Amino acid sequence: MADFHFYEPSKGHQLAHDPFKAIVAPRPIGWISSCDAAGRVNLAPYSFFNAVNDRPPMVMFSSGGFKDTVANIQATGEFVCNLVTRALAEKMNQTSAALPRGSSEFEFAGLEPAPSRIVRPPRVAEAPAALECRLVEIVRLHDVDGVTLDHYLTIGQVVGVHIDRAYLKDGIFDLLATRPIQRAGYTADYTEATTGFQMPRPK
Repeated sequence: MADFHFYEPSKGHQLAHDPFKAIVAPRPIGWISSCDAAGRVNLAPYSFFNAVNDRPPMVMFSSGGFKDTVANIQATGEFVCNLVTRALAEKMNQTSAALPRGSSEFEFAGLEPAPSRIVRPPRVAEAPAALECRLVEIVRLHDVDGVTLDHYLTIGQVVGVHIDRAYLKDGIFDLLATRPIQRAGYTADYTEATTGFQMPRPK
């Protein structure tokens, strides 16, 4: 039988670094573009991101602190999720910089904004896929003891989808061909999806 290290998070992990983010991994990156009420654009990556429903399609991301992205979405009710690939990794990382409010992460990272069809925030032109979203709900999180946390869960319904036709093959989106990356491990760890396999569900 394997020898397991066990700990209760409330009492500390007794390790060199907190392993939580390394265990719950890899995680898709929510590269979120939004606009404030004045139309100023913001672009920021979030490592706590995923799909939460398929009919209708919905996505969520969680923000530590009420950051510009969350404030923008609360004010306008709209945002875009852009797919992050290996070719865009460094530029995505640049958009995580703490720039002055109102500064353009698109310009700072050398990215081209492309117009969305339904929502106001632009998408990242270089991203092979993007999801236009409208706000469903922003939830301020609390712990099991009811203590309110400075973390905010934003849920959006996908109302428009952009896919680069170069990655459509026989009507199927070839995700691996885009070389998508994910957050994994600790502060600066990422993975790149390069292989896949199929496993049909049992009947």
